[in-house]
Amino acid sequence: MDKVSLRYLGTAVEMAPRLLREDVARRTGGNPRVGFDLTIGGLGGLMYHPGAPGLELGADADPVPLVLPRRPSASILLRFLADACRAGPAALSWLATRDPRHKARVKERLGFSAHAPAQLAQVDFLPSQPRPAPIAEAGPVTIVVPVYNAFDLLPDTLGRLIRHTDVDAQLVVVEDQSTDPRVRPFLQHWAETVPADWQGRVELIENDQNLGFIGSVNKGLARAVERGNHAILVNSDALVPAGWTSRLLAPLQAAASVATVTPLSNDAEIFTVPVICKRTGIASADVDSIDAVARNIDGQAALLEVPTGVGFCMAISGSWLRRIPALDDAFGRGYGEEVDWCQRARSMGGIHVAAPNLFVGHVGGESFGADAKAGLVAANHRIIQDRYPTYDAEVQSFIQTDPMATVRFIAALGWAGRDATRPVPVYIAHWMGGGADHYLTDRIEKDGTAVVLRFGGPNRVQVELWIGGAKTSVATDDLDFVTRAMSLLPRRHVVYNCAVGDQAPAELPAFLLGLVKDRQDRLEILFHDFFPISPSYNLLDADGAYRGTPLGPTSTDIAHTLRDGSGQVITLADWQGRWGMVMKAATEVVTFSNDSMGHVLAVWPELAGKVRCRPHEMRRPVPRVDPPRTDTRTVAVLGNIGAQKGAGLIAPLGAALAAKNISLVVIGNVDPSYAIPSRITVNGTYDVCDLPDLVQRYGITEWLVPSIWPETFSYTTHEALATGLPVYAFDIGAQGAAVNRADNGHPVKFGPTATLATRLAETIIG
Repeated sequence: MDKVSLRYLGTAVEMAPRLLREDVARRTGGNPRVGFDLTIGGLGGLMYHPGAPGLELGADADPVPLVLPRRPSASILLRFLADACRAGPAALSWLATRDPRHKARVKERLGFSAHAPAQLAQVDFLPSQPRPAPIAEAGPVTIVVPVYNAFDLLPDTLGRLIRHTDVDAQLVVVEDQSTDPRVRPFLQHWAETVPADWQGRVELIENDQNLGFIGSVNKGLARAVERGNHAILVNSDALVPAGWTSRLLAPLQAAASVATVTPLSNDAEIFTVPVICKRTGIASADVDSIDAVARNIDGQAALLEVPTGVGFCMAISGSWLRRIPALDDAFGRGYGEEVDWCQRARSMGGIHVAAPNLFVGHVGGESFGADAKAGLVAANHRIIQDRYPTYDAEVQSFIQTDPMATVRFIAALGWAGRDATRPVPVYIAHWMGGGADHYLTDRIEKDGTAVVLRFGGPNRVQVELWIGGAKTSVATDDLDFVTRAMSLLPRRHVVYNCAVGDQAPAELPAFLLGLVKDRQDRLEILFHDFFPISPSYNLLDADGAYRGTPLGPTSTDIAHTLRDGSGQVITLADWQGRWGMVMKAATEVVTFSNDSMGHVLAVWPELAGKVRCRPHEMRRPVPRVDPPRTDTRTVAVLGNIGAQKGAGLIAPLGAALAAKNISLVVIGNVDPSYAIPSRITVNGTYDVCDLPDLVQRYGITEWLVPSIWPETFSYTTHEALATGLPVYAFDIGAQGAAVNRADNGHPVKFGPTATLATRLAETIIG
């Protein structure tokens, strides 16, 4: 069985083949080879394990029956009621104000959002005016560098320490009998030839036998204790930027309880950028550009307590070091020893913090190698679990809530913009999903790195940074914070994809222009819908009818106006004037059909030399379909159907067709605001690869795309045409152009809304 398809309360659900959840099976005492759990929308979870009643899996292609035992049914109902109660205040606010923020919160609390909401940004972490840099008076400090192999990194690591340390420091390098014969001679020569201002401040300790990481570090820490200094552990594969030391030591001056400070890095567990606990390789040259962005973070406002420090580059308070003067050698060659030290300090009242305005590169695993590291981590983690049973839960809670999300996001912008010769794509997007979102997903995948400013969710904007398929995000109602954050990118390619649903759309044109102040920045405008032309983004009038391109000087229909936050009416002429400034500043304006281009040029004829038509490519190949062997006719409406997609036509059309013994089915979902007669089957969500099976199952003989607005591009129409079956659509927009061009297309004359269902019925019946 390749795929299991389920239907529950009208919701289609698919489960990947052989989805194994060993953790679920272990909790339920079952066979870990067949356990799984499954979440459907916001209604809660279903669980299957051997011997549990209630889930029947069929082996054929027919729908799989789902039977829920009484207890899970009650559980799901209670969960839904709880979610509904949480959504209640937002629902009442939406009914009173029609503010899209409240609607988005209702969907989010019921689990129906197209996107997961992000944590609220701490906007004060990125001040309008950066604070002065820390004064370099935090020394003296002893910097301890244990060395075991990693020869190729030593020149860069040690060179950076010498060049970039900005406080009174002693540098202790402990060579631990490296197996690479080049290491010790190199270090001896290096120690003899350091710059004059470092003479007398560098000590090379050469171990007579291999002591391991902990033994070597403890020798260096002993020097710090003797001198009464703070200490900084620096791995031989850590790359420090300019002015690193004063920023790392500054939190030690903030409170006597601060025991350790750890910077951000590309490989430092909970301190990792761009994605928490996800190591990413780094080049030496990138360290400085990422740190240049991290410097903008307010180190005092963003000073955050963490469960532990990470020893690749960790400052230790001198007073706490005197209380706990050494790492525990029970951890052998290393890994986990700094966690143990930090937990001992916590038990005595010490706290551990991040240096949010410092980024230190970490090549990672160079001393022991990646395989050896994995083995050491596993063995030593068991010691940590035994000594500190609650530690893992604390770390997991930290990861889930991520109080450093804003810090991580800001520093990650430095990562995204580390190549100053390449503009970073910055997409303006909406919250609703759909075709524009699919297009955006494809572009991000090609870009590799991109920023998405997603409007219309529970907060004004969700700011997402995508790097290599991983996402770091925060949400905010403060557009000034977003503008400040985007200014940290050295070059930007701003792409307006779609911002329908924004709570204050009249502000969007000025916001867009504020993102492209630099001459090197680019601005691209995409017409997935007609929002820049009218607040009624599908060009429908207040009565739901399409009457052509609305023009500012002549249109008076209320659907093409809006009120701003102060209650002032924004006329269509004003709206089109504001967006006209954006079009003037745009490097390129892109439509996806000639019909859409006509609407754009009707409003802004001066764009004739700037607008380009680039039809979409189909995201997936659509199979050719053999017509069913039947003497009856079944018309299938293809796609998800809402008001502008013709949902209001389904019931009357179905009645008219039924009178002629023609069946009507919907392959997709219908807006629940519309009552669909029981004689009309609604299949629910589909996949294009399922179309041949669906045609045979329902006996589909022809397709219908009933959209009543001029679509900018209709994936659904092209899918239907590609099957080879006859396709009906109104002769407007991209859908009308597509059926007019196709041999199997049947355009239907468009007219007043009152006659649309009749016209469809007459054309289909013939």
